This record gives sequence, structure tokens and C-alpha cells, in this order.
Amino acid sequence: MLKWKKGQVALFQSDLYMTNSLVVETPDFVLVADPCWLPREVEEIRQYAEGIRAGRKFLLLFTHSDFDHIIGYGAFPEAEVIASQALADKKVEERQVILEQIRAFDDKYYVRRPYEITYPVVDHAMGTDGQCMIFGNTKLTFYMARGHNNDGMFTWVEPLGLFIAGDYLSDIEFPYIDDNSVSYEETLAKLESIADRHPFTLLVPGHGEATQHPHEMRRRRDQSVNYIRAMRRLVAAGEQEAVDRLIEGCAFPRNMSKFHQSNQKQFQSEMAGDLTENKKGISHND
Repeated sequence: MLKWKKGQVALFQSDLYMTNSLVVETPDFVLVADPCWLPREVEEIRQYAEGIRAGRKFLLLFTHSDFDHIIGYGAFPEAEVIASQALADKKVEERQVILEQIRAFDDKYYVRRPYEITYPVVDHAMGTDGQCMIFGNTKLTFYMARGHNNDGMFTWVEPLGLFIAGDYLSDIEFPYIDDNSVSYEETLAKLESIADRHPFTLLVPGHGEATQHPHEMRRRRDQSVNYIRAMRRLVAAGEQEAVDRLIEGCAFPRNMSKFHQSNQKQFQSEMAGDLTENKKGISHND
């Protein structure tokens, strides 16, 4: 449902997981970002975008390929799709896993969609930090954002000062790490220099509340970095009780504890991989 409209930006927040979708209106285009979740929610976004389009270019942006973020793709067949090169290059078997997650969700809740469930066909693939698209007086600048998954992407919209963050910098979620914790930390490390080049007036995460304050972006970034570093240290030390305490007081603990446990397995897997590589190195050197 439409949560608020600020100037040229309208934010729709789903009843599920506080997931955010955007409609951005400029003199040059109308852009929809991550339309989701339920059919009525997707339809509300589609109707809103169509209602203000007035013949302008229609763009559809995906911040990453997680199934909840691409679930509305089929409702916008006329839009030109922007996403990362990694999202565009996803292997067929990986795409099928994502589509099966959508089908499983719909089956679980008896959901029928008025559009076909398909993986996005990308018209404009972004593969490097700082890559740009310019439409009239509006500039989109993209930065790769691995860590949460392997095909994430940040987007700055200028001159609006809008930062579309995908599944980073949430005020309600700690880092969900499905790709790699080191990559996640490297993505967070980019933010200060990127924000210096692109001062923002509005940051919108994939889940939770938007913010207009640079100090809040830094607080969320620092909180995420601290979580990752603490998890790495505590998992390496085998301090399970301390690992469990890291998310004390988090929202929706019954669900979020599952993501925290998944993160722990991710760190353990990364550490096991490092140990294996070290052993290989020792063997080779011998």
C-alpha cells in the first residue's frame, strides 16, 4: 500500500516483511523499483505508475534477484529493466531455484497472480561501480553491492538525492548474509566515499523505514559492520551464548533468529573454507 509520497518519490510498503517498493517520477521517466509482494499490492503500484506515466519512458529497477524483490516482474511487461550484470547472467538452474521460491510462496498461501512468473529479462545491465545512465536531466549511478547476495546493486538518482539501497542499511534487520561476509563488509566500506560523491536526501532500504539523515545512514552502516565483526570473532571462538546474545532485543525474534542462525552457518562455512585453503597452501609449499 502507498505509505507516503515525498515530491517525486512514492513509497509503497508491503504488509509482508515491511518490504519497500518505489515509484520515482521525473520529467524524463517513471521508474518502479522492486514491486512486491501480493498481487493486490503489485497492482496498486502498477496502476499508480501508469496513472502518472503520461507517455514517458517506463523503467523497472531490480536491486537484486531475491524472489521477494522480483516477484512483481511479470506485471510490467512494457517496462525497460535495469539490474546488475550478475543478475542478468544468473545461470538457468539458479533462476529456476528463485522462481520455485515464488511458486512455493504462492502455493503456501493459495495466491493466484494475473501475470506469468518469470525471471527478469534485463535490458540495461550494470557491471561496474560508477556506471551511469542519463535521461535528460536525470542521472542514475550504480554501484555493485555483493554480500547479502551475489548480484546486489545500489542506485543513486540525481538530482533527487535518492539512494535505493536494496537489502542493506535497514533499521529493522541485521545483515542477512547469503553470499559472503567479507563481500558484505566491503560493500559497506564503499558507502562513505559514495555518499561524498552523491549527497543524498532520502535513503530507502529494501525493508523497514526510509531516512533523510546522513548520520542515520552511518549509524546503520556502523551497526551492520559491528554485527559482522562480532559474529566473525565469536563464531571463531566458539562462544555460542555470546553469538545468541548478539540479536537480543531485535524485532520479530521468532523469525529473525532463523536468519541469525543461517548467518552463523555462513561464517562457519567461510572459516572452514579458509582452513582448507591454508592446508592446501601448506601442502603445496612443502
